[in-house]
Amino acid sequence: FVFVIQRGAADGLGTIGAVGDPAFAGVRGDLAADFATGTKLDGMFALHPAMTASAGLYKQGQALFAHAIASPYRDRSHFDGQNVLETGGASAYQVRDGWLNRLLGVLPADQARAIAVAATVPMALRGRREAASYAPSNLPDASDDLMQRVTMLYEGDQQLHGLWSEAMATRQLTSDLAQDGGRNAAATGALAARLLKPETGARIAMIETGGWDTHTGQRGRLAAQLKGLDAMIAGLQAGLGPLWADTMVLVATEFGRTVAVNGTGGTDHGTGTAAMLFGGGVKGGRVVSDWPGLAPAALYEARDLKPTMQLDAFIGGAVSAHFGVEPARAMAALFPASARTAAIEGLVRV
Repeated sequence: FVFVIQRGAADGLGTIGAVGDPAFAGVRGDLAADFATGTKLDGMFALHPAMTASAGLYKQGQALFAHAIASPYRDRSHFDGQNVLETGGASAYQVRDGWLNRLLGVLPADQARAIAVAATVPMALRGRREAASYAPSNLPDASDDLMQRVTMLYEGDQQLHGLWSEAMATRQLTSDLAQDGGRNAAATGALAARLLKPETGARIAMIETGGWDTHTGQRGRLAAQLKGLDAMIAGLQAGLGPLWADTMVLVATEFGRTVAVNGTGGTDHGTGTAAMLFGGGVKGGRVVSDWPGLAPAALYEARDLKPTMQLDAFIGGAVSAHFGVEPARAMAALFPASARTAAIEGLVRV
């Protein structure tokens, strides 16, 4: 099981466009143009054209998208929203451990192994159960010129040249997805696959991604981000090989963005958004949504996509089916504040 967090509030409408909604083209303006060449998912929705590998998985029934979805959080602070998403609480800083760490307590002891592809263990994986993190050493104050000088220094050193080259190649793995045309993102997916593949490897991984806060110039920036995310999913699938059939990948963000475009070609912090599931066992090839519409009267607080699906119930349903855990038990452990909420069923092939 792999959880990919989109830090910065990813635009669900910019990822999965509601092209069948009469208000979509008018309210999204220039941001709606790309969907003319995107993959039609059904009569209502189309996938952004940057996500070519994801479109292929959708056609194979291995990708499922949920729209108009949100955590219980209803304000617009990145830090608070991410805390709610990662802890599984009803409000920020209410819960002191992460839902992904609590998942380890639900699994058999020999399967409760987790790792984060991040510099430190993210909040979702913090708690009583042990979790590791893997990331190259971060040198935030080192200039590109200094890094190049060190590279030249080690050029003729038989022992250090190979080690330094490997470190430089992996140093950028957890940077923004758009960097280097998505190649770093693909390498991150491949790295996560290597950490999951061995018999003694992790069974749960979390990958942090940033760069989703698109207040300005969203059209180009979001396309680059989605291209990177798509490359990461493809790298993960290729790296896992036959194990992909038994793998589930969840992609989720802290909240969505405004329906209307702002004056700088971007969008501001919103509410409802989209979440994604990928994997060989996912009952995909469909978009799950109780679509609220984009007409002015249908918007949340007259500005945002109205959430009609609970992210907690979506995650609880996906995880319980994937690991064969009774849904009520999974909801109580992972999302105690939503324990009385029924997990969404039918997300995994039986």
